[in-house]
Amino acid sequence: MAKRDQSPDDIVRDIEDNREQLALTIDALVYRTSPKTIARRALASVKATFVSPEGSPRVANLAKVGGVVVGVVAAALVVRHVAGDD
Repeated sequence: MAKRDQSPDDIVRDIEDNREQLALTIDALVYRTSPKTIARRALASVKATFVSPEGSPRVANLAKVGGVVVGVVAAALVVRHVAGDD
């Protein structure tokens, strides 16, 4: 809100500053919500789970996922076998 002692030039400068700040905020929001940016962040997050910052694999996390995959495949085979005996 304009102060009573501001000159018209001061008010115009304030409006221009506010427009510039709003434009920067909108640009940041557009960037952060773009599908490509979201996909990059998701990929980086998954990569960080399985690869350390030095580039070496995180064996413990890879083993956990491998165990889950083996468990799911084994469960599917058991269900298939049981369902086939009807």
